[in-house]
Amino acid sequence: MKIDSHQHFWNPARGDYDWMPKGDPVLDLVYRPADLTASLARHQIDGTVLVQAAATVAETEYMLGLADASDFIKGVVGWVDFENPADVKVLERLKSHPKFKGVRPMIQDIPDDNWMLRADVQWGYSALADLDLTFDALGFPRHLANFLTILKRYPKLRVVIDHCMKPQIRDHNAANFTFWAEGMARLAGETGACVKFSALITEANPDWSVDALRPYVDHILHVFGPERIMWGSDWPVCRLRAEYDGWLSAAQSLTAHLPPDAQACVYGRTAEQFYRL
Repeated sequence: MKIDSHQHFWNPARGDYDWMPKGDPVLDLVYRPADLTASLARHQIDGTVLVQAAATVAETEYMLGLADASDFIKGVVGWVDFENPADVKVLERLKSHPKFKGVRPMIQDIPDDNWMLRADVQWGYSALADLDLTFDALGFPRHLANFLTILKRYPKLRVVIDHCMKPQIRDHNAANFTFWAEGMARLAGETGACVKFSALITEANPDWSVDALRPYVDHILHVFGPERIMWGSDWPVCRLRAEYDGWLSAAQSLTAHLPPDAQACVYGRTAEQFYRL
């Protein structure tokens, strides 16, 4: 299958997208499955992984409802409250849904960079590992060391690093790149995590170019290998920099040198195997 490993649907009127700028001409809109089907068909993409965009269980239920009504949604990554150990029962209940795959705490939006190390949230990682559910690691380069700690603490946890850990491409310089590259190399070498080849354009300048992205893509290909990399659109957030077609075209240009089997991993097989689609 060809898989888009990371996309969103939302309706701002639901009221729980706390990060979303009110009145934003791109983000503050309703995005439904019908809005994406033409792009998927145009590029012969067989399915997607729908990922949470609100820190509520209610939004997870909303996404599972969309998945029930949409054959192309092959998996859902939701949310539970890591600060509430009673939510282990929520995880157990959600696991019974055949399209529920795991969760994503919105760590990038939490003011305390050490939140993920707090004693009171450790139950969440243990529960995911015990239930054989996935963990999407969402953060910035400043979170790299803490994610390495967590991933080594829970070696049985199935982890994918979202958006290449959001390297700050718009502020590219040797020091920033080296800090990010060394952190990603340690995650690749010391853990079994996969990585999502997604959202790079939204970390770049508005006048981004393929060449500006190339050092970052070449690095993840080198340290993770195609068998641990999965492409994702991050649609509709990607629309801040390009439409679906533009980002996919850039990604394909950046991976055109790979042999067909490696490209098959990046554009489907890795996601299919990781999420068990």
